Amino acid sequence: MKVKKGDNVIVLSGKDKGKSGKVLQVIPQKERVVVEGANLRKRHMRPRRQGEKGQIVEKATPMHSSNVMVVCGKCSKPTRVGYNISKEEKVRICKKCSAVL
Repeated sequence: MKVKKGDNVIVLSGKDKGKSGKVLQVIPQKERVVVEGANLRKRHMRPRRQGEKGQIVEKATPMHSSNVMVVCGKCSKPTRVGYNISKEEKVRICKKCSAVL
């Protein structure tokens, strides 16, 4: 997968199209990512202790990785991710400005 935890991404499709946020979690087996502030679901939580009230919590849920695009830190544009092998290490680069991601 070309998207990593901590990347800034923009959502390309779905109800949150156009929103951007940070990747909180990557699930490579299912090709899914969890983006901060996107694809939110409401979860009704029961009270845990006596006297405590129940509550409704909004939680970011996974979305398919093809629905997001990495935003380059240098040119601040959504970009495809390329790879470059330099000094015996493989680094991710921006396809628009060739900056290291």
